[in-house]
Amino acid sequence: MARHDDELDLDALLSPSQQHRLVELLGRLAEEEIRLIPGHAGDASVEFNLEPVAQLVSSLPDKRRDAAVELVEMILHHAGKYRLAATLHEDAVSASYAELEQRHEALQASEARYRKLAESLQQQVEAQVRVIESTQQELYESARLKAVGQLAAGLAHEINTPIGFIASNLRVAEEYLEEIAERQGASLSQDETLADFCDLLNESRQGAERIAGIVHDIRTFANIDRAEFIAVDVNELVQTAVNLVRTEHGQELPITLSLQHLPNLSGYPAKLAQALFNALDNAAAALGEQGAITVSTAVRDGEIEVAIVDNGHGMSAEVKAHAFDPFYTTRDVGQGTGLGLCVVRDVVRAHRGRLQLESAEGRGTTLTLWFPLLENP
Repeated sequence: MARHDDELDLDALLSPSQQHRLVELLGRLAEEEIRLIPGHAGDASVEFNLEPVAQLVSSLPDKRRDAAVELVEMILHHAGKYRLAATLHEDAVSASYAELEQRHEALQASEARYRKLAESLQQQVEAQVRVIESTQQELYESARLKAVGQLAAGLAHEINTPIGFIASNLRVAEEYLEEIAERQGASLSQDETLADFCDLLNESRQGAERIAGIVHDIRTFANIDRAEFIAVDVNELVQTAVNLVRTEHGQELPITLSLQHLPNLSGYPAKLAQALFNALDNAAAALGEQGAITVSTAVRDGEIEVAIVDNGHGMSAEVKAHAFDPFYTTRDVGQGTGLGLCVVRDVVRAHRGRLQLESAEGRGTTLTLWFPLLENP
């Protein structure tokens, strides 16, 4: 469509069909043949905005011809006004559309900026949550180890001395019993009362030794009286962890050990003991009535390998996917913290090691830990 400020000709003002209709109607009114010749100027020139746009050709007298010309000019004038109004309306609509497009683009750009900002904030929030969870975990483990250490120190102080007296007195009592038997001219095996008394003393001495062993295991577990970073006997830590797990789950807990000779590992004994205990505690909790645990150690390809295998109920794919997530647990409320395997993973990584979890529902679980023989940080 031509603009309102363009120089309009007859065809721009009236379409060919409208021109034909106009000439036909004029001919009927004048009862004469009338023609409009676009772009010609002459005696019967038809003007629009003072510019000739056509010539009216007819055999009418001058007055009637001039009236016909004036009528055509009036029609063209109104056609021009309509054309001007239509053009202005089109311009206004186009301007509004352009403005809306600009606003839309501005909104899209703003939305993109806010989306990017939201993603950045979400990443920052997730990073802070991970830091908080890590800090909570470290605080929890630190408090737990500190509590165990304090307990072990208290046990060592309060129990070791009386247990020493008891063990010593029991040995002396056994010697006195032998002297009594000699004075009576009888042997311990012949006198039923003396034999029972001797058995009681033996059982009491074994119980005292058992208590001393538990205290020793707790001292080893809590790293009492040791440097923070030392040469560690992994097999000793495995045995200590097994003893403590059996103390918690029952001495009848079926655990088979297959421990090969290992070189010492440079590391943190308390943290390694905590990791081994957590791994064994998880395995024990997963056992059924006929379940059993096998723990093996070996040196393979320049690494110390510790494998903990159980034939318990295993893990589903969903549980396995979250097994190392902090505070994720499938145990009943109050039965677990959800930090067991998470602590195992972190301790292994702290010693530049690696681990692998293999499990299937109903087929048991295998947790394998590898520690490099090179000096750990």
